[in-house]
Amino acid sequence: LKSNPSNNEEKEAQTQLTKSDELQRLHSQALSAYQKEDYETAISLLDEILAVCVWDAELRELRAECYIKEGEPSKAISDLKAAAKLKNDNTEAFYKISKIYYQLGDHELSLSEVRECLKLDQDHKQCFSLYKQVKKLNKQIESAEEFIREGRYEDAISKYESVMKTEPEVPVYATRAKERICHCLSKNQQPVEAIRVCTEVLQLEPTNVNALKDRAEAYLLEDLYEE
Repeated sequence: LKSNPSNNEEKEAQTQLTKSDELQRLHSQALSAYQKEDYETAISLLDEILAVCVWDAELRELRAECYIKEGEPSKAISDLKAAAKLKNDNTEAFYKISKIYYQLGDHELSLSEVRECLKLDQDHKQCFSLYKQVKKLNKQIESAEEFIREGRYEDAISKYESVMKTEPEVPVYATRAKERICHCLSKNQQPVEAIRVCTEVLQLEPTNVNALKDRAEAYLLEDLYEE
């Protein structure tokens, strides 16, 4: 403006400068809130900034971290996916997305995202380590489901027991494995065992429809009609 002054442009420039200063102030407050572990406040401040600075990958990554800390993984995924597109070779975003999907029990999406990370950097240590784990688990689950389709229930049970050994740290996989074992036992005419395993699942997830149906089938085999 100094090189080519005009009233209209000066007003516009002053407005933009004021807005810019305000956004920098909000940014400092957001970082301060994040460092104090006040993630709710940090998210609210970052919302204001990102309404203007839509294409800022780093701010989106920061908000994703806050969402993770606040126990809102699906919102974190949304921000991380945007960050992965906005910043070239963003292996870190793909790694985090894959990790979140894995923790949520979505092994197929986790595998897909970690592959994106390895496409960018095949020597990425964290991604390669996660890839090996997810691929192994994914293969075991696919194999178990194939056995169920073929009516090979003993083999499927054995495979789902392997799933629980492969991933003992993330509870959702043990619950899903037990749900499918309960199904196999019920189909394989082993009602007493089926009732025991289905009950274990229902203690964790009282509204699990599959476990309720399979336990009902097992009760029928035992002539326990009221149950």
